[in-house]
Amino acid sequence: MLPDTFPCELITWEHSAALGRRLAWAVRESGYQPEFVVAIGRGGYVPARVVCDYLLHEMLTSIKIEHWGEAAEEKPETIIRFPLSIDITGAHLLVVDDVTDTGDTLTAAVSYFRKCGAAEVRTAVLQHKGTSGFLPDYYAELVMDWHWIMYPWAVYEDIFGFVLRILKKGPTTAEGIFAALT
Repeated sequence: MLPDTFPCELITWEHSAALGRRLAWAVRESGYQPEFVVAIGRGGYVPARVVCDYLLHEMLTSIKIEHWGEAAEEKPETIIRFPLSIDITGAHLLVVDDVTDTGDTLTAAVSYFRKCGAAEVRTAVLQHKGTSGFLPDYYAELVMDWHWIMYPWAVYEDIFGFVLRILKKGPTTAEGIFAALT
């Protein structure tokens, strides 16, 4: 359970695109050539597409794994909401997400893909938190101190969730909400 207050960082579109490019180069330089790139929905959709673009890779698919709820609320368990719709028996996969926070999402993904018969599963994220319990095969940036990271494709959702979190504590004014967010 997260504390009532914690630091947040807003990542810009430009920075996230640069991280995606860096991540793709790391995969390319390693020589790994996956048959499929799998985006972890929802945070990994945009990064996976960017990685595919720089790798000139067309075989992109996705699954949805739920670990976080609104406003950085951690769910009691990680579940695969929408499983993979293709046969990956014997396939080499690159699984892409936005960040390793606790590491639970990628741990669940790797386990799931191995049970589905994948020959090899490698993982890639834009940002790897050193506090995570999972070490991805590739990451574009190491983040040493824990803080909530807001990506440009989830800003409104995150802020809305944080406002709801504030309102659950009791009535407040617009100024009170603003003060709690800053």
